[in-house]
Formats: sequence, structure tokens, C-alpha cells
Amino acid sequence: MDLRYGINPQQAANAAPVRPGQWPVRVLQGNPSFINMLDALNSWQLVLDASRALHRPAAASFKHVSPAGAAVAGPVDDVTAELYAIDREQVGALTSAYLRARDADPKSSYGDFAAVSHPVDTELATLLTNVVCDGIVAPGYAPGTVATLSKKKNGRFLVMEADETYRPPACEARDVFGLRLFQQRDEVTLSTTLLDNVVCGALPATASADLLLGLAVLRYTQSNSVCYLRGGATLGIGAGQQSRVDCTRLAGAKTDTWWLRRHPAVRALAFQPYIRRQDRINWQIRFVEGDLTPDESTRMASALSKPAPALTDAQHRQWLTGLSGVALVSDGALPFRDNVDHAHRHGVGYIAEPGGSIRSNEVEDACREHQIALARTGLRLFHH
Repeated sequence: MDLRYGINPQQAANAAPVRPGQWPVRVLQGNPSFINMLDALNSWQLVLDASRALHRPAAASFKHVSPAGAAVAGPVDDVTAELYAIDREQVGALTSAYLRARDADPKSSYGDFAAVSHPVDTELATLLTNVVCDGIVAPGYAPGTVATLSKKKNGRFLVMEADETYRPPACEARDVFGLRLFQQRDEVTLSTTLLDNVVCGALPATASADLLLGLAVLRYTQSNSVCYLRGGATLGIGAGQQSRVDCTRLAGAKTDTWWLRRHPAVRALAFQPYIRRQDRINWQIRFVEGDLTPDESTRMASALSKPAPALTDAQHRQWLTGLSGVALVSDGALPFRDNVDHAHRHGVGYIAEPGGSIRSNEVEDACREHQIALARTGLRLFHH
């Protein structure tokens, strides 16, 4: 199959199944690029793993071969419901999973590639026509939904169908600079047994479910990676950093932003009626961050129908103390206790990591000091 182009437009590209005639996905609408295919294949595996592990519909919002957010079906809060103009009491399970995934980092999810673990229904298809999204992969589509989605982006919206019965080869290969690399596929099943080794504290069932979702998320996130979760959804993901503590801090900052977007002062921002949803999101985030340039301050003032006093440092600190019960998962061993110290600042009460660092005892001591439950999985989940 010819692809629209490679990683960059100047690169020609195509795709072929490893086993002739056996495609894991098929294109129903649109013309995918190389990155579109990577997003589809990785995001589909994520939601399949998450749904099988947690026995609930799952969704992911992918950008540049890593998830911006992921979630399983669950309650949609007032902030998300208001943003997307939906009735939170009536929203279906699959749509709830995608909305919760997209709300984790809605700035990054602009122009995302969506993945869901169950067939797309009319409700989700209608929602997708009203957000900036480039494509979706799912195991099926209800009658009429492909036609609905095919009208999006002047027919360029990608609709891909995954084969739930497909089983990939046990050996994976990659060509890099004339060298072909082989490795065994990681076939470890994600289950709560990976969380049995709790070295301090206790894991309630809700925390175990969040940590299990985190393992599925990081399995398909560019390493190094760390994610924060609560209530069956990611709050912040730090991906592709060379330093693990930078992942922890980046994901923590995104988690704080997620929580601060729920502050009454942010919810009270009154935008001019012509300001689009994504622009409102971006201005909410910049308002929370608080370091607006003079030009941004002028443009934000014109986007609002009435002035909004900036949040003070004291208001920031006070609101952030209300965030608790957060779970943190790391794809590799925490090498120093600084990861735990930073995690504590973002409401983390539960951590899962492989263990095995030469300073694992210091990491455990830090968890005890901060009263954080620590589970050692013994499973590294690097993804490159």
C-alpha cells in the first residue's frame, strides 16, 4: 500500500504486511502517512491492552507516536462536559473514554489520532466531527458512521479498522541505516498480579486499576516516560526525555494544569462568543500558567468579554493542595528519590515502577516519608 508520504513529505513511503495478505488494520477512508500508520498501530495496541486488562472500553488520543492522553470509560466531569457541550449524565461509555482521554492534555490533543477499543457508535462519530482530529482506528463502525466521518476534513479524515483477531509475529524487525535489528516481541500480559509486590503502603482497588492503566499507556509511549493517573484516566504524560526526573516534572506540570483548569476562576473566564473551543482551551492553559507575554496579555484581554484578575501564587498553591489520590507509573526504574519528592508535590499517593535501581532503597524510603504506596513490578516497558 502506498502511503501519502514518509515521516516527512520529501520521503516516499509504503506499507506491506509481514505475513503476506494478513493486515492488522485496513483503511476505510483517507490516505495515511507513515506517522499516521505508526499512530494507528501503537494506539490500537494501547487501547486493546487497556480494555482487556480493565474490562472497560478504552480510548487514546495520540500525537507523534505517543499518547497525549488515555482513559477507560467513566464519569465525565462538569469541566469536560461544558467544554464539549454534552450532557454528562447521558454520555455513552465509549464517548466518555475518548473525552476523558482528550481532556488530559487538550492542547496537545489538537489534531490528534484517536483510538478506541470498541466499535464506533453514532454518538462518538458525531463528536469527532466537531473536534480537530485527524483520524481514528477502531475494531468496527456502526452503520452510517463511516459515511459521517468521511465528510470530515473534505474527505481527508482517516478511518481505519483494526482486526481484533490479528496476532502479530513473535519476532519484530527494524531497519536502521542499513542494519536490520531483530527482537522478541514483548508478550507479557498486563494484569494486577504485576502489582502484587507492594513494598510499602497499601493499594486500594481504584489505585491498582489506575496503575494498571498506566502500564498499558507507557508500553506505547516513547521512553523515557512517566504518567500520572486518577479515576481511570491519565492526567499528565511525560514522554521521550533523556532524564527520568524531567519526565516526572513534565508530567507533573501537566497534571497541575489539568487540576487548575478546574479552578473556579478559570471556569469563570468569559470568552467572546466567536472564540473557538481550542482557542478557549489554549487561553485557559496560558491563564493557569500565568507567564503571559505583553502581546499575549493584550490578545487574551480582547478574547474575553470581561476582565479576569490573574491567579496569585497563593491561589495556585491552595488549589493544588486539593489534588490527591493520584497514581504515578514509570516505564523504567526510578533512579533517585527526587522522582518521589516531585511526585508528592502533585498529589501522588501510589507509585508503580520496575525497581532494581542501585538506589531503590532510597526510593522506598522517600515513599515511606511521603506516605506513598510503592509497588515494584519487575517489568520494564521501554518503547522506542
